[in-house]
Amino acid sequence: MIVAAALPLVAEHGAAVTTGQIARAAGIGEGTIFRVFADKDALLDACTLEAMNSAHVLRELDSIPLDDPLDARLVQAAEALRAYLERMGTVMAALAASGHRRTRTAGDGPALGSRENAVTATRQAVTDLVEPDRAALRLAPEKLAAVFLRMLFSRSPQAGGEAEPSAAELVDVLLHGALAAPGGAA
Repeated sequence: MIVAAALPLVAEHGAAVTTGQIARAAGIGEGTIFRVFADKDALLDACTLEAMNSAHVLRELDSIPLDDPLDARLVQAAEALRAYLERMGTVMAALAASGHRRTRTAGDGPALGSRENAVTATRQAVTDLVEPDRAALRLAPEKLAAVFLRMLFSRSPQAGGEAEPSAAELVDVLLHGALAAPGGAA
């Protein structure tokens, strides 16, 4: 509850957020924070771990109805994954910009699971979304999931303020290619 209340404040203020602000947002006394966390750095570390936690997005992916059309399932997946990356990036950037560096090491807190495990679970969740359409696909669902995730996660700064492709545009290109008509000029 404390971390959930703190995350939006950390995203906004970085390490400059006060424990008083967090306590008010959580509806608790400030002293309660220090009964749960050794110090503010421990609370900020918990916020970092929560921002990186992929369990929320995996639940979102698992909740996408498999009877929706494939393009709709993939658009929902892209939107959920982009929102997760945005939340994580906002919190991490705010903490880094305000000078906070994680004080805990991997061995002195609850295990979140390795990055590899999160990537594998995400790839499997997307594969599961694609699987119902296996017979209609040129690629195996596992390969299509990998291509989809690479397209989604390979972001580069857009020149001249150009907007990045929407989730629907990305899925359309993935499923139907870039050509306007079959057999069109490349």
